[in-house]
Parts: sequence; structure tokens; C-alpha cells
Amino acid sequence: MFMDDNAPPHDARIVTAPLQEVGVPHMVWPAMSPDLNPIEQVWDQLNSHVCNNIPSLL
Repeated sequence: MFMDDNAPPHDARIVTAPLQEVGVPHMVWPAMSPDLNPIEQVWDQLNSHVCNNIPSLL
């Protein structure tokens, strides 16, 4: 499956046409969505941990 984040290079015909020819399914995701980016969840948890354990950084 090809997951597209609506970035212009991913939406170019040179990319999408060959994928369609061989039958690769296409899924469009919202651009810049932090919910879909796993590292954003890690940064949020790390920030919470640091803020809870070192209150002088606030």
C-alpha cells in the first residue's frame, strides 16, 4: 500500500501512474498530521516526563 501525505512529489504523475499500473493500493493521509506520525507521540511523552520530573525547567 502506498500512503500519500499530499506532498507534491508523492502526488506527481510520474509516481502515481506506475503504481496504478501494477495495482498498488493508494491511501491519502492528511498532510502534516501529528496523529499519524508515531514520533510525535514519543516527543509528547518525553516532554511530559521531563516536565514532571524536573519542574525547574518550566
